[in-house]
Amino acid sequence: MKPILLFASLALLPPVAALAANDPSGWQACSASTDPAARLACYDGWARRQAVPAAAPAAVPTPPTEPEPAAPELPALQAAEATLAQPSVRCGSQPASSELSRYWDLENASGCGVFGIRIYRPIQLALVKGNSVNRQPTSENPANDVATAEPYRTTETRIQLSIRTKIAEGLLTPGGTLRDSLWFGYTQQSYWQLFTPSISRPFRNTDHEPELMYVYPLAGQSVGDWTVRYGGLGLVHQSNGQSLPRSRSWNRVYLMAGADHPSGMTLQARVWQRLHEAAGDDDNPRISDYVGRAELVAGFKSSSGQSLALTWRTPLRGVFDRGSTRLDWMVPLDSADEPGQFGRLRVHTQLFNGYGDSLLDYNRRRTVLSVGLSLVDW
Repeated sequence: MKPILLFASLALLPPVAALAANDPSGWQACSASTDPAARLACYDGWARRQAVPAAAPAAVPTPPTEPEPAAPELPALQAAEATLAQPSVRCGSQPASSELSRYWDLENASGCGVFGIRIYRPIQLALVKGNSVNRQPTSENPANDVATAEPYRTTETRIQLSIRTKIAEGLLTPGGTLRDSLWFGYTQQSYWQLFTPSISRPFRNTDHEPELMYVYPLAGQSVGDWTVRYGGLGLVHQSNGQSLPRSRSWNRVYLMAGADHPSGMTLQARVWQRLHEAAGDDDNPRISDYVGRAELVAGFKSSSGQSLALTWRTPLRGVFDRGSTRLDWMVPLDSADEPGQFGRLRVHTQLFNGYGDSLLDYNRRRTVLSVGLSLVDW
């Protein structure tokens, strides 16, 4: 009997459930049924429809993301890569207005600061051929005459080391765009008898030259578009560090100035006075009459990086057959447009004629041709 009633209840469930769903009173419609099984089924259907749907999980806020930087435009990227590929040749934030201004740090914007090591004269290694060689040096002081000749050869090598550093700046120019400076320099030049194994390849002579220089910037205009860039003064000691009778030394004070032209030409001049020494202590009397009392250097640098320099030294006091003339020609190993692994290295050819090629040769005329490699200041 019970299965029959249950089947009848299930048969009546859809219309009762529909009635409860359509009637706004809901459960009141279920109470209107007189059949207990149908009324129970109606209540169950109504209860299922009242179930509250599960709330959707709250959205977790995500932190704002910064927009990715836009890729640089191609021309700007290429320019930056080209800048990184070029070696730095300026210490300051701006290039100097001229080679002389750059060399002596005459402008604030292109300066390199103090106590940095810089090249002074070229650092050089060269093969040298002379028309003669001083096998038995002499002096006008008899104590400095060498008694025995050495079998030196006229072919030898020359090694030159030369550095400088700025030890102070802005001493008399505390403001403005130009700047004065105080420098210390040191140059060492050696002649090495590399090709004379019979006497163990000695160093024939080594000259040491410490120097103190003060440089003051100038901006005066002269005739023909020449600009006077600097003036200055210096104190220099030069000696070969040997004992008697080969000892040679002297001390000088000098004045100097430099000017340049837009074409790439430069003129630099020095005039000096030897400091007095007692006759008994003078290793090289009358050295100024041989080596000179002044020098003029005329230089030119081409757009390809090649440079020529002519240096003329003169005694000034009517002794015109002495002094010396030197011609220097430097060719960079790298192209000026495409700097590479050789940087500031140059092929250096030099021709010298006159007195004072070394201190031992202060009173001996020589003609010397040298070819080698030189590292020059940037």
